[in-house]
Amino acid sequence: MPTPQHIPQVGVLDAILLSPARQAPLLRPAEATAVEGHGLQGDHRAAGRAGRKRQVTLIQAEDLAVIAALMGQASFDPALFRRNLVVSGLPLAAVGKGQVQIGEVLLELTGPCEPCHRIEAALGPGGEAAAWGHCGFTARVLRGGPLRVGAPARGIPAPRAS
Repeated sequence: MPTPQHIPQVGVLDAILLSPARQAPLLRPAEATAVEGHGLQGDHRAAGRAGRKRQVTLIQAEDLAVIAALMGQASFDPALFRRNLVVSGLPLAAVGKGQVQIGEVLLELTGPCEPCHRIEAALGPGGEAAAWGHCGFTARVLRGGPLRVGAPARGIPAPRAS
């Protein structure tokens, strides 16, 4: 059985999505700045108190395709899921509670970002069920810096307990 260390751990940052206010339309910049201990500059979560587990959210492009297939759709706009970073080629679930490095930025995955009633409203009936297990992860910014669409994204799995 493959361990996280045997799974390819390099992908790419496909999109950056920022919400300047709660439930506001998302901005899609080509670049953003991650602020250590806070989140992404320009996103409403970064203005909150430091140290929270949900400073940044990530989702895999491949999971968007799975959700679309389960819903009988060709694709979905990543903005419907309201996650900050969309990555492809990096199996986030294999990283577990490890770290993701995107360019210079280092994120610590803090747990799954489960779907809620907003997903059901955005995708339609059955959307929440289809998204279960595919809705991404929350993360904390351990090392800030610039983020750019197209930057390599590398997973660093958490050490295995003995």
